Amino acid sequence: MTGYNSKGDVATGNGNHKNSAKGQANGKKTAEYADRESDAMCSRDCCAGKSGSPNKSGNACAENKQSDGNPVVVPTPQSLLNSDNRIQCYLTPEEFRALRVMNEDTYPYEVIQEIADFIVKGSGMRPKIGIICGTGLGSLADLIQDAKVFEYEKIPNFPVSTVEGHAGKLVVGTLEGVNVMAMQGRFHFYEGYPLAKCSMPVRVMKLCGVEYLFATNAAGGINPKFAVGDIMLMHDHVNMLGFAGNSPLQGPNDPRFGPRFPALVNSYNRDLINKAIEIGKAMGIESNIHVGVYSCLGGPTYETIAELKALRMMGVDAVGMSTVHEVITARHCDMKVFAFSLITNKCSIEYSDKKDDEANHEEVMAVAKIRQKACCELVSRLIADIQKTM
Repeated sequence: MTGYNSKGDVATGNGNHKNSAKGQANGKKTAEYADRESDAMCSRDCCAGKSGSPNKSGNACAENKQSDGNPVVVPTPQSLLNSDNRIQCYLTPEEFRALRVMNEDTYPYEVIQEIADFIVKGSGMRPKIGIICGTGLGSLADLIQDAKVFEYEKIPNFPVSTVEGHAGKLVVGTLEGVNVMAMQGRFHFYEGYPLAKCSMPVRVMKLCGVEYLFATNAAGGINPKFAVGDIMLMHDHVNMLGFAGNSPLQGPNDPRFGPRFPALVNSYNRDLINKAIEIGKAMGIESNIHVGVYSCLGGPTYETIAELKALRMMGVDAVGMSTVHEVITARHCDMKVFAFSLITNKCSIEYSDKKDDEANHEEVMAVAKIRQKACCELVSRLIADIQKTM
């Protein structure tokens, strides 16, 4: 039987047009599509009381429950069924397709190509360098000249960033004479997005023409030699989410992006790391630059003392909640990667009752604001050096 349950979802025998529960985690955009779908598929007959007039809540279905608490399925009015006894969806084909894509864990090649085409056409250029701005480091994108700004919510089939310090904008333009595109805000696993969706913009960058990925993040320093405000150039990572079997490359592999089993032993470009070290010396901040190993945990909680001790024993120097899956995706599609962490807090690896030893988001944002100028200069100079070889 086809009908509506008490939540306003479509209930059918074969599951046609039913919103999946995981779709609720995909931010404001999915909610908007879901609302439009409910509006399109509901009628006065369905949401009226027995007398034919709406109840106090405006929806009689919402108050109809069986004794066991399960919703009562109200038959769909014949006016909403077509000749095949299927629900008539009043969303346009494009809107319904966007809803379907947003509720899926992965993006097919064709959808990513459409996103890339939208950005290239709207910006009038093909960028060569992609930049992902970490928490509090969105000012990197402010350096871009002749900028064309795309708000995430206005990019077809694009997720929405929900974290403070992530503006949710894609900026395309030129920096040091090079065509670049920068994400002011990334997507995190803890926001409810699967890893493939978190790193999907990297594939969009690839199809836009990007050859280099610059990924930045705010991280906690585990290495006792690191101070707050230092910059750690990433030369390797420990993929803790991968240890749990979670990867952005899960599922069928599309060879148009890359091979089924990509190697990651040289994920971070050594030439770019060495050049960044030289630039740090020229800037006079060589004492604040380190080379180290980063690890990504799922978040959104900060790490326990035991977890930090375990990570340190594994050789991890800094820890955060991003970047690794983006790097994996970039290497899968053969992009050169440069990444660094701004150390925004020192991780406590000793038990203490002091509140000052606890990490917090406000501290991360404050340190990022203070050090953003140095981070921007480092990136700009490195891009200028790349431009010489193009």
